[in-house]
Amino acid sequence: MTNAIPPSGWFSRTDLPGGIVWYSEPHVHPYLRANMYFLPGRDCDLIVDTGMGLVNLRAALPETPGKPLVAVATHIHLDHVGSLHEFQHRVGPRASGADFATMPPAKTYESALRELADPLAVLPREGFSVEEYRIEPAPLTGLLSEGDRLDTGDRSFRVVELPGHSPDSIGLLDEEDGLFFSGDAIYDDTLIDDLPDSNRMVYRETMRRILDLPVDRVLGGHGEPFDAERMREIARDYLRKV
Repeated sequence: MTNAIPPSGWFSRTDLPGGIVWYSEPHVHPYLRANMYFLPGRDCDLIVDTGMGLVNLRAALPETPGKPLVAVATHIHLDHVGSLHEFQHRVGPRASGADFATMPPAKTYESALRELADPLAVLPREGFSVEEYRIEPAPLTGLLSEGDRLDTGDRSFRVVELPGHSPDSIGLLDEEDGLFFSGDAIYDDTLIDDLPDSNRMVYRETMRRILDLPVDRVLGGHGEPFDAERMREIARDYLRKV
């Protein structure tokens, strides 16, 4: 592990179509290197998932004065909620809603960072030790359930419950243009279904559901963006193997 780098160099940034900005944490072990997506809207902006919380994410995002910024948690695992406490408006799955106020380690898998052999390529700050890593409580200001709507003024996302990887996994689907924030329910990398709270049989039902979603473009919790054809290929592969 090398010395710390400036906070400005912690996040990678990729501009995607539609004004979406894709952030990642390239210095974090690939197992915990989750994606974060900033989506500008007419009336409010969204940040979908908030990474590990090792460096201030809010400070790295574009400034949009006069508009609320809503942070969305697709589920309560550490690599998706680490910086959630930095945001005033925080929404997430109703299934785990009460847990965000305390971030129980058994639910967030906070210890995963400490258990990896080489969790970080560089330190997030001088003197940082993985032994001190903790997830800050972030009580939700809004709860999301199946069929709820998250509206930015010029886009409307339907909440889709997608359990299996975790009991509380959700996605956001814009049915107008097929943009799908899928969290860890499906992404183009090795899917994780062997955590203590994973459920492979439930995950199979989620994959069957995903096959029928009106999706065009998928922005997953890990890996690269992909299209509907690849999404269905991943879902079918899972159904064949499990």
